[in-house]
Amino acid sequence: MEFRTRIDYSVRDVTISHSTQMMLLGSCFSEEIGRKLVEHKFRVEINPFGILYNPLSVSHAIERIITGEPFTSEELFFHNGMYHSPMHHGAFSSSCREQTLQMINQRYERAVALMPQTDLLLITFGTAWVYRRKEDQQIVANCHKLPADHFNRSRMTVAEIAQVWEDLINRLLQLNPGMKLIFTVSPVRHLKDGAHENQLSKAVLLLAIEQLQSLFPKQIAYFPAYELMLDELRDYRFYGEEMLHPSSQAVNYIWECFSRSCFSEETNVVNREWSAIRQALEHRPLHPDSDAFRLFRQQTAEKLEAFARRYPFISCDEERQKLTL
Repeated sequence: MEFRTRIDYSVRDVTISHSTQMMLLGSCFSEEIGRKLVEHKFRVEINPFGILYNPLSVSHAIERIITGEPFTSEELFFHNGMYHSPMHHGAFSSSCREQTLQMINQRYERAVALMPQTDLLLITFGTAWVYRRKEDQQIVANCHKLPADHFNRSRMTVAEIAQVWEDLINRLLQLNPGMKLIFTVSPVRHLKDGAHENQLSKAVLLLAIEQLQSLFPKQIAYFPAYELMLDELRDYRFYGEEMLHPSSQAVNYIWECFSRSCFSEETNVVNREWSAIRQALEHRPLHPDSDAFRLFRQQTAEKLEAFARRYPFISCDEERQKLTL
C-alpha cells in the first residue's frame, strides 16, 4: 500500500552539470538550493540583490542587471540609523552610505558580468503580494520596517505577472539565446498575509508560471518544490520551529528530488565523490595534534588532488588552502 501522495518532479529539457553557469534569484528557497549547489561545487551566483519575494521585484532586479547601470547613493534612503535600497534585501543595509553602496555594487557588477554567460536561471517566486510606496508608486523589494502607512499593498494578477515576465524573457533570450529558466514556487508559507490569502497568492504564482511555460515551452521548466512540501512532506515535523519554513530535513529531501530530476548520472557521481571529500574536510578532531589526524589530513589531501585531476573544470583551490593551514 502507498501511504503518501507521490509527486512527479521530473524537469524536462534541462540537464545541469558542473560546467553549467547558474544564477538564482527569488525567495529564501533560492538561498537554500543555492547553498546546496555551492556545497557541491557548482558554478552559481545566488541572489545578487538578496532575498526577493514577489515576481515584480525579481523582474526589476534582472532588468537592472541587463542595463549594467551601477547604483548611486541617490537611490538609497536613511531609516532607523541605516541606509537602505528599495530594490535590495536588508542584508545590504548598513549605517554607512558608502559601505551600503559598495556592498550593493560589488554583487551587482558580478551579476552584470555573469548574466550573458548564464546557462540557467532558477527563479523562485514567494508571494504575489506587493508593496508600492505611496510617494512614487515604486514596488519595493523590502519595506525595511518603514511604517505600513507608507505603502499601498495589493496582490498581482496572473496577467500582470505573465506580461512583465514575457517581455523580460524575450530580452533575456536576445542577450543569451541558449538560456534556460527553471521556475519554482517557494514552499515557505506567508501567514502574515493570512492563511487563505497565502493560498490565493500561491495559486496566482502557479498560474502565471503555467502561462509563461505555454509561451516559452522550450526555454521554461517548472520544479514542484511547493507541491513536494505540501503533499509528499505533509507533516509539521518537516517544518522549522516557527512552522513556516521547511526544516533542514525537508530541504535535503527536496534537494535530492532536484538532483535526481536535473542532474545527469555522471553529475550525481561527481556529487557523491565530492560529498565524501567535503565531509572529511569538515571533520573536527578531538586531538588535532595526533599522528592519526595528521595521517587523516594527508589522505584527505591525496583524495582532493585525485579529484582535481579527474575533474579539472572544478576549482579546489580554496580546499587546498585550508589543508595547508
